[in-house]
Amino acid sequence: MLMKNFNTQLSNLRFSLVFLFLVKSVFPVLSQQLKEPVEYMSFIGNQNKEITKDMMSYMSAVAHGKSARKVENRRKELLKTTKDAIRRIQTMAPFKGDKSLRDSTGKYLIKLNHILNDDYDKIVNMEEIAEQSYDAMEAYLTAQDMAHDKLDEAGKNLDIVEKQFAEKNGVKLIASKDELYKKTEKTSKVNAYHRVLYLIFFKSYKQEAYMLDAVNKKDINALEQNKAALEKTSTEGLSKIIPISAFNGDASLKTACKQMLEFYKMESTSKIQILSYFFLSEENFNKIKAEFDAKPANQRNKSDVDEFNKSLAVFNKSVQEFNQTNNLLNNNRTKLLNGWNNASSNFLDTHTPKYK
Repeated sequence: MLMKNFNTQLSNLRFSLVFLFLVKSVFPVLSQQLKEPVEYMSFIGNQNKEITKDMMSYMSAVAHGKSARKVENRRKELLKTTKDAIRRIQTMAPFKGDKSLRDSTGKYLIKLNHILNDDYDKIVNMEEIAEQSYDAMEAYLTAQDMAHDKLDEAGKNLDIVEKQFAEKNGVKLIASKDELYKKTEKTSKVNAYHRVLYLIFFKSYKQEAYMLDAVNKKDINALEQNKAALEKTSTEGLSKIIPISAFNGDASLKTACKQMLEFYKMESTSKIQILSYFFLSEENFNKIKAEFDAKPANQRNKSDVDEFNKSLAVFNKSVQEFNQTNNLLNNNRTKLLNGWNNASSNFLDTHTPKYK
């Protein structure tokens, strides 16, 4: 009963939130009446835009299944672009003695660089153990949230300084969304949707793994405990996905998740009991057989023979039912897990914008 490894899933999730909106990508359309402050702000905005391009290139490469080496090269490019931007910003002169926008932008980029270097490394290390438990996976994704929140807070502070600078210098800011921003915005929505369903799925996926481990060990007590836990997580999961709507009309990921949870619920509420019964009948047969074999043949009476034959018949029937049920579960599990993997990969590949 080999459980399918989900490293591919994690690789796709790896781009999530850590690299989404790590840089400010709403670039102001500036009034052309005041050229000096406009040029000053445009220069800073262009530095951010170059970072956004590399960031989107990285996200697109991961989401569309590029090789690990190529993806890592994209991250290195992102780091280099960030460092180059920091250097350019730090060498800028104050605008008419005002250092606020320059310094705030520099602090923002330094924080971005820090997250790419330090927080990212921690997240990568956490990724190695994320599959070990639901709590580890949740902690891994929470670390991504925290990295994003740090940048989000810094970005809001920079927004305030930009608006103050523009107002002070008579520059009219008109918020606009260019194509690059729209792509990063869509990627964020794609990832957030995928993540919700992934965690719902993963909770029952791990719980089933614990139950199957008990099956392999023939540990009836652990089997019963984990069977009850799987019934609970799958039932809760099914209730959680009810209010989740299709993503832009695409219900494939939700459907695949629902099918997995229905399988886990069916498995835990009916089929797995057949496996549990087999272990009990095997234990009972082995006990009766040991007692039967311990008696010399000339001391065995009809009752001994009848009891042995009855337990053997029960055991043989349970073996047949065990094999049939186990094969059925394994086949359905493999089919549904393949369906989930394909739905997940296709969802990310279809809805994550492509970028060179």
